[in-house]
Amino acid sequence: MVATGALGAVGVAAVAWPFINNLNPAADTLALASIEVNVQPIQVGQAITVSWRGKPVFIRHRTPLEIKEAEAVPMSELPDPQTDDSRVTDIAKKVRREWLIMIGVCTHLGCVPLGNKPGQDKGPYGGWYCPCHGSAYDTSGRIRKGPAPKNLVIPDYLFASDALVRIG
Repeated sequence: MVATGALGAVGVAAVAWPFINNLNPAADTLALASIEVNVQPIQVGQAITVSWRGKPVFIRHRTPLEIKEAEAVPMSELPDPQTDDSRVTDIAKKVRREWLIMIGVCTHLGCVPLGNKPGQDKGPYGGWYCPCHGSAYDTSGRIRKGPAPKNLVIPDYLFASDALVRIG
């Protein structure tokens, strides 16, 4: 009786396993779980956009002036208060003020804000601007004006070296 039950359980598991395994993420999805970006070619004041998990990620090599402006903003002026240092700290708790890495999706309705390409409108705070509804972000990606309720999201990232950052 016990042997029959055990054999039945093994049979059910053998039949169910392919269906359960099918629920795991596909290999191409797992490959996108993290990306590595060489930031060495990015000049001070320049920004690039990379794709991670189907979303744009903005990487900006901030100028000393952009850093100074971001650090000078009083928390009382921010709808979603976050210090600049908290937004430029990787998962190893290393602060790299010159690098800002964010998911480039407006927190209002999911538009992609302008300001990451040369010549684009950076808005009144010198960061990013979403023309769809007028949300304006500062040089730290914090919401300053408009309907967006939150700052641009900072993904988990880690600088593997001075030139290589791993996102995800």
